[in-house]
Amino acid sequence: MDFLEELKWRGMLHDLTPGVEEELKKGMCVGYIGFDPTAPSLTIGNYVQIMLLSLFQRSGHQPIVLMGGATGRIGDPSGKDEERQLKSYDELDNNLQYQQELMSKFLDFENGPNKAILANNHDFYKDMNALDFLRDVGKSITVGYMMAKESVKRRIEKGLSFTEFSYQLIQGYDYQCLYEKYGCRIQMGGSDQWGNITTGTEYIRRNLQGKAYAITTPLLTKADGSKFGKSEKGNLWIDRKFTSPYAFYQFWLDCDDRDLTKFMRFFTFRSKEEVEALESEFLESNPNHLKRLLAEELTERIYSKEELEAAQAVTNLLWNKKAKKEQLTALDKSSLEMITGELESFFIKKDDLDNDINILSLLSELTTITSSKGEARRAIKNNAISINKEKIQSDAFALNSGMLLHDKFLMVENGKKNKYILVAK
Repeated sequence: MDFLEELKWRGMLHDLTPGVEEELKKGMCVGYIGFDPTAPSLTIGNYVQIMLLSLFQRSGHQPIVLMGGATGRIGDPSGKDEERQLKSYDELDNNLQYQQELMSKFLDFENGPNKAILANNHDFYKDMNALDFLRDVGKSITVGYMMAKESVKRRIEKGLSFTEFSYQLIQGYDYQCLYEKYGCRIQMGGSDQWGNITTGTEYIRRNLQGKAYAITTPLLTKADGSKFGKSEKGNLWIDRKFTSPYAFYQFWLDCDDRDLTKFMRFFTFRSKEEVEALESEFLESNPNHLKRLLAEELTERIYSKEELEAAQAVTNLLWNKKAKKEQLTALDKSSLEMITGELESFFIKKDDLDNDINILSLLSELTTITSSKGEARRAIKNNAISINKEKIQSDAFALNSGMLLHDKFLMVENGKKNKYILVAK
């Protein structure tokens, strides 16, 4: 696989410095991307850069994941309209540890001459005092050079602290340290990082008389103008602690048809020939088929095959009008917990169920599924109420704890669209 050609057909190449193509053709190259631990986990936006490292490694090159133990304490002004709120050191350290564990899912850190390297830029600065930093790092670049960077210019009028102004120095020096320690000659990142990355190439030129290179990807945006990875519920995380496999799977099924080609190219590991053949066959006639293929590939890769199957089972249960009770009762506990995060949920006391609960009381008093007992009676009369996929025929019906799925859950439906989960505590 030719790395740059791979980026080009995928639309993932935004800019590069002269000479990088020749450098890549010399043999195995070492390249890095930095990740600041300013969030508790990683989002789908971060995963664009992880894909870049994955393609780099699959092309026979050696990737470095540089965790921002130092830069995370400063805050990157790139792409931000105002000063970041600084995180506590404990929070940053916890985030960093967790993000490191996630990285091991996506890159090979164990095998071959191009196995990935994990580094932490805090190691470059932990024994450096302020005077050393100013002499060794600050002296290398002029203020005029730094002021010319877009990330600085767009913030200078609104206000930019010296702390965030210095971020560029630290990222530049990071590159120099990796160049010296690992022979790293390529830094990659999103297009908003171009200024910071090229500061690093300048450090290496001035301080080491060396040659280093930069490659950036375009920022991934959606056709409707909204920020990629943002939903009504917030960020799309690549982590079940924050985004369930079901919600992640649904994101791709629900994406705008206009974004499908871009998403497929950014996130699939299928070859150019296979992607073009699939698009030729299905892009116009059946785009939902392509969405499903992408949703399946990404959910299995980010989570697991088992969680993909659970997400598919939940999807079928919630959106297939012909779903049966057997499909509900076949779900394991984690799948039902997944549903709890997606549907409106109510908590009920298990002790109440032990004494039986009348269906009218459940619908109108213990929950707000209906506004009154009268409305509940009408819904039952109209054959609209189901408990665990079984229609309720009488307003004298009583529920008991024996109906709980996994001794905890009940699914209630009021008509075709209104679905709820009751959780016994």
